[in-house]
Amino acid sequence: MGSTIYASDFRKMPVWFNGLNKAWKFTYPLGSKIKLEKDDLIRSARQSTGLNDLGKDFWDEPLDRLIQSVNEEAKLHPVGRFITKQRLVNLLSTRLQAEWWFREKPDILDQSIYPVFMIAGLQRTGTTKLQRLLSADPDSRSLLSWEALNPSPPVRGKDKRIAFAKTSEKALKYMAPGFFAIHPVEHQAQEEDILLLDVSFMSTTPEATMHVPSYASWLEETDQSPAYFYGAKLLKLLQWQRPSKYWVLKSPHHLEFLEVIDKAYGNVHFLWTHRDLEDCIPSFLSMLAHGQSIFSDKVSIDVLKKHWMNKTKYMLQKAIKFRRSLDDPGKFTDIQYDKFIADPIKTLKDIYFRTGRTMDQRIEDQLASVDRKNSKGKYGSHKYNLNDFGISRQTISIHYSEYLGYINKLKDSSNHE
Repeated sequence: MGSTIYASDFRKMPVWFNGLNKAWKFTYPLGSKIKLEKDDLIRSARQSTGLNDLGKDFWDEPLDRLIQSVNEEAKLHPVGRFITKQRLVNLLSTRLQAEWWFREKPDILDQSIYPVFMIAGLQRTGTTKLQRLLSADPDSRSLLSWEALNPSPPVRGKDKRIAFAKTSEKALKYMAPGFFAIHPVEHQAQEEDILLLDVSFMSTTPEATMHVPSYASWLEETDQSPAYFYGAKLLKLLQWQRPSKYWVLKSPHHLEFLEVIDKAYGNVHFLWTHRDLEDCIPSFLSMLAHGQSIFSDKVSIDVLKKHWMNKTKYMLQKAIKFRRSLDDPGKFTDIQYDKFIADPIKTLKDIYFRTGRTMDQRIEDQLASVDRKNSKGKYGSHKYNLNDFGISRQTISIHYSEYLGYINKLKDSSNHE
């Protein structure tokens, strides 16, 4: 069991971490500041892979926009710049290698994507727990953390993707020891498929980890189809490597783009998780503050709060609009957080029943075993409340009034069934 992590602890980075940043920044006049330039990043990726073709559907603008926003707005400390450069080069390398596989093995793209369970609820509403439990079914195919970081196998040399992810996990624990109490990032566990969208440089990952408002504004106004259709290609590459029968995917990011997912991924059933906003909003803001401190020592609670309260409101509005446009109400299953936490197996049985799947005793026992292994508090406890961010209950009820009214109607409808 780990220690208790409070929302206000986000500035408490390890002494060595702060010391390294301070010393590194002191040497900037000597030319030690890491540059983030598109041509240099692409050149580095090509050198590391020995490949040149980023694909005919590679689009420069998202990467251009992201780099400009990071350089002008993010206020990254030296370690944050180092991590960001490595991540961008890795994403470009992934794309180079994926394109090679698509050319050499055309049968990859000839596949159909497996039917998808798409978990799409607000952050901190039980999405991780739900994904890990559903993924315990032997017939399921989930995205593991090491695959999310590097979905494409290397074209040459040994496959070191698992070792790379394991090193990344250790590095995160070393840099931010308390972060795992908020959100565990285990290299062999399930991870969000938003990381597949990162390969097209079109996702909310940057704005969740850094202050990049101009990039976030551009992204919100831009068609996400290129990222999702390329994400579909990567899903085919992944299921070609490790076949199964159906996908269990998840990311809160998807709430904003359910219509695009429906077009790009084919046979999708949405699992929408719901939790009291007075709990999930401060929990999410706390996670963001802790996560952004890994990249910058200029994290502003007020800026973070304003951006993400507006963002989550917009995400919910988009999801409600899409759902109301559907002719098939059975395309969604709603999961109430409190009921799910109280009796996870009952919730899973309900999902199976609604989607025509059979849960025998063997599967039920497997799900129960995974539930015990992933008990809350495995890495410590996470404490937070609205007051940590200067938010009142009244603010929540007014700001999210459309969603709260919508969810109350869903509950009333469910109670009358």
